[in-house]
Amino acid sequence: MFRANNCGRRRKSPGGNLLTSCCKTAWLDNHSRSLGLFIDGKFVPPSDRQTRSLMDSKGGLVCSTVCAMQADILDCVTPAIKGFEAWSCLSCYQRSKVLLRLASFLGEHGQSFSELGELCQVSCSSSTVIRMLQYYSSWAQLRDTLIANWMPLGVVLVVGSDDCSLYYLLLKVLPALAMGNSVILVPGQSTAPPTLLLAQLFMGAGLPAGALSVLTGTDMSIAADVAQNTSIRYVTYCGNKQDGVNLCKATAGMGVPVSVSPNIGTTCPIIIFESADINSAVDGVLETAFKKNKDVHWVLFVQESVLESMMARLKVRMAGLKCVTLPTDEARVLVDTAVQEAQNKGATLLQASAVPSGTQYPPTVLYGVASSSPCVVTPSPGPLLPLMTFRSNTEAVTLGNHSPHGQAACVWTEDLTLALETSKSLSVGSVWVNSHALSDPCLPVSGHKDSGTCTDGGQEGLYQFLQPSSSCGLPRATPVALDYAKFGTDATPFIIPDETVGTVKSFAQFIAGKACKSESGTSVVVHSQGGSVLGYCPDGGQKDVRNAVEAAIKVQPGWMKKTTSARAQSIQSLAKGLEGKRQDIAKSISTQTGLPMEEAELEVELSIARLSHWAAYCDKVHGETLPVPQSGTGLSIPEALGVVGVVLPDKHALLSMVTLLGAALTSGNAIIMVPSQECPLPALAFIQVLLSSDLPAGLVNVITGRRDQLTKALANHSVIKAIWYWGNSEGCQYLQYTCTKPLKILHLFCQTDKDGNYGSRDWTHASVLEEMWRNAVQWKSVWIPTA
Repeated sequence: MFRANNCGRRRKSPGGNLLTSCCKTAWLDNHSRSLGLFIDGKFVPPSDRQTRSLMDSKGGLVCSTVCAMQADILDCVTPAIKGFEAWSCLSCYQRSKVLLRLASFLGEHGQSFSELGELCQVSCSSSTVIRMLQYYSSWAQLRDTLIANWMPLGVVLVVGSDDCSLYYLLLKVLPALAMGNSVILVPGQSTAPPTLLLAQLFMGAGLPAGALSVLTGTDMSIAADVAQNTSIRYVTYCGNKQDGVNLCKATAGMGVPVSVSPNIGTTCPIIIFESADINSAVDGVLETAFKKNKDVHWVLFVQESVLESMMARLKVRMAGLKCVTLPTDEARVLVDTAVQEAQNKGATLLQASAVPSGTQYPPTVLYGVASSSPCVVTPSPGPLLPLMTFRSNTEAVTLGNHSPHGQAACVWTEDLTLALETSKSLSVGSVWVNSHALSDPCLPVSGHKDSGTCTDGGQEGLYQFLQPSSSCGLPRATPVALDYAKFGTDATPFIIPDETVGTVKSFAQFIAGKACKSESGTSVVVHSQGGSVLGYCPDGGQKDVRNAVEAAIKVQPGWMKKTTSARAQSIQSLAKGLEGKRQDIAKSISTQTGLPMEEAELEVELSIARLSHWAAYCDKVHGETLPVPQSGTGLSIPEALGVVGVVLPDKHALLSMVTLLGAALTSGNAIIMVPSQECPLPALAFIQVLLSSDLPAGLVNVITGRRDQLTKALANHSVIKAIWYWGNSEGCQYLQYTCTKPLKILHLFCQTDKDGNYGSRDWTHASVLEEMWRNAVQWKSVWIPTA
């Protein structure tokens, strides 16, 4: 049974007397260093619960936190629903005032908040949090003005791992609240005390009870338990990748979207060109690799012509660096092993001091390692900085993109043109030019490759906490017992060998710019709405997907680099080609679906207009210059994802197809489309339009066959970055469970619920365009400082 703690209500003035003492542990002492859960606007210490102790850097007790159980989750979700109703009903101005009031509180008590963070070893200055609150208060004020036709999701679950930084956690919590959602926060052990303090301060600022709840637990399993509640509309995670993968697998099939920002343990490049200010670059390297940002592993790339100068300066500057304390004795063993392996392969060591015993280890540069060396591929948790050389600018980019991660990079050069070209060519979400590890909430943080599936920060990061008014989202469901190994392998009676096909028409699929048969040599029957046989189409499989991806990756970089006007002309040519085939395609829609010709012709007309709209869209949205508070310039740039796999909807087969196709092509992507198994004829007819277009061969591929079999093939191909899926709940569950190695961006729509009823969306609504365009891009921020 819950027993409320009165300290959540003791506030005479907006700031209350929560942090009035000058002692850094005063707030903890007020709670007897035992922190309960924060539910319905107050602390509640449930009885008979396991607790978890948090220790400081010297091994002393900071506090203990309660480990929530199933009963606590229910007690938390119900107030969260009421909190959302109260919070979302406020005007934008009223929500903005609450965030600004909290910023004022932190201005008064900033030192105590910062000291608490240092005590918990999650330093995040009060000035940083104040800046975040001010920034998101402005977006709370402007939501209905600048983000029209979008609405809050409802109850959002924000999850952080034990090693997640407080800054990245708040980069999810604050925008979710600013957009009008209520938040249930499951923080890591170290971030629990600061977030519990912020939750209490939020109540003093006027946040409705239940709009922000904090649940602490023993591990990540509590997050999956919370996600099971059908009132949770979205789950977003930040921290190490493995915990994020476990969360994705645990929530697969629940019918709730999950995004992951694995910003811990990734490998990031520092590139130093011969045109750099070497003295400044050396200072930046030492600060980045050994002092400031220890959440990631850095690899240093130096142009050969300045290597000797760089090494000489490193040797001098490293002499004053202190040894770094490793977390455990096991970590010391890993560091020693990595250094020994590097030396055995010819690496030269440059160390700040002699190597002491125990958990102390000096900052170390490993010069002469290969890109395949274990200290580069699987770096150990210690102050090791591998150093490699390059000759040309192209080689620098190649080495910088060698890592499977794509979180951030530092580029050092006095040549602005070279800096911008390199920044654009690196497959990372953040680039710092002549600087390191700078952050501001106005800059989008979007992990590329295997470093994330969502965008945090900036205006771009707000959309994950909003939904278009025309979207109905995934229906909540209960995971089914699914054999993931056998998914998509079930036989179907509608597959026959090609050689037995008689006089009924045979259709072709479209791969690498050519109409072709399937590698499987079998076909699938195409039926009309009434059940009559209309023909046969190839039964595509894994080999067909492989061929399509190989063709796509050859042409996608060139397509992405085309001018926006050239892309617009190519897409406009699709619209003209569709107009020339309007009667044939309208007839295919009518034949397949049974619709009257008038309705089929209307869908063709809408599809022509939609392609023309995408052609016009090409050169209209291309990022912006951001008003960063520090001296310098911030750029926000949308970039193509790469190769996108799309399993097309059953309803409005043509209009939905050209909408999704246009979104992918406009953004610079290549696309592999799987037509609806129930209604493939419009897509098959559209192949004639593709054959006569001027699109590069391989940019658009159409593979027909069984939906589950092709879904599995798309999911298991490592090059495909994103999958947009319209299908059944089993397919959604399969994708959420398997698309984690590497991480894929998923846009899932369950067409049928457990009773077989169709869900639908309005493909004519204006918000569809912006929604799909945002699904087709990933963001890059570039920070260029000035003197």
